[in-house]
Amino acid sequence: MPVPLRNDCFLRACLRQATPHTPVWLMRQAGRYLPEYRATREHAGNSFMGLATNVQYATEVTLQPLERFALDAAILFSDILTVPDAMGLGLSFGVGEGPRFAHPVRDEAAVAALHVPDLGKLRYVFDAVASIRRALGGRVPLIGFSGSPWTLACYMVEGGSSSDYRRVKTMLYARPDLLHRILDVNTRALIAYLNAQVDAGAQALMVFDSWGGVLADGVFRRFSLDYTRRVLAGVQREKDGQRIPLIVFTKGGGQWLQDLAGCGADVVGLDWTTDLGRARALVGGQVALQGNLDPMVLFAPPEAVAREAVAVLDAFGPPRRADGGWDGHVFNLGHGINQHTPPEHVSALVEAVHSHSRRLRQAS
Repeated sequence: MPVPLRNDCFLRACLRQATPHTPVWLMRQAGRYLPEYRATREHAGNSFMGLATNVQYATEVTLQPLERFALDAAILFSDILTVPDAMGLGLSFGVGEGPRFAHPVRDEAAVAALHVPDLGKLRYVFDAVASIRRALGGRVPLIGFSGSPWTLACYMVEGGSSSDYRRVKTMLYARPDLLHRILDVNTRALIAYLNAQVDAGAQALMVFDSWGGVLADGVFRRFSLDYTRRVLAGVQREKDGQRIPLIVFTKGGGQWLQDLAGCGADVVGLDWTTDLGRARALVGGQVALQGNLDPMVLFAPPEAVAREAVAVLDAFGPPRRADGGWDGHVFNLGHGINQHTPPEHVSALVEAVHSHSRRLRQAS
């Protein structure tokens, strides 16, 4: 039998239920800003994939931020590119560089050869989920995740990170049939991948549509949102009698907030360019919201960090509505935490979120 959760605040907020405080976790919370992470990575030969594919190391670094900070959720230590790597594209991370694929998907033959990978090639991910869930012992929930079909396609076609998305956008406009084929394969692979994470013990799931915001308006709906919607529709929503909340985050996607709220997610993540109070007024009765502090705030002195956290919480307002119901808010950054962030500033952030959100509830 699963161990009961001692802190289910994050799950309750995702489902727009009453919570004693606003839960907080941080995208990339297990990572290079922590000296203990850097030490563990050194043991792994300074290899990111050496960490991610080793169950013991992946468990260790997932739990490291929870030992420092009173965070309300853990997130699996892995990468969104594990799925295309399992498709045979040859993922690597050079020292000081971003991800690279040895075999990008750029022509008709490469697209035709693309297929949903054998989940056995991703066993290390599911084993890590199970190991982390055991190690947590019910302390907080565990979040599993994937990239969106579109975001994966960007990396797969470009061969790595990109500043202009020239190759993938050229394919989109010149050969949309090829891109739709890639997106379809990605969608089917991600449904299987996320369901396997739930079976292994993930208690919530997040889909990172990191590059959806680079698309034109109508194109976003056809090439990103429609496929994200398919992924969410295919993922199991309950395990062991417990609801599995689904979170979707499109960086730069504030203009599509109402579309995102209708895509099947329980929670919509926002970056720092979206007004949280206005977003709540638009969709707060439909989905919970996650976000949305600018990660660069964490380089300011701790008192300024606390002040900005309070401003985010005040923008959302007391979560209890006038009719007695609750609108959900999960505090997070508007994107991943920067690797140079001082850890003590994260402590100030978490403390400010918990203390001020409690005061908001008492005053309402």
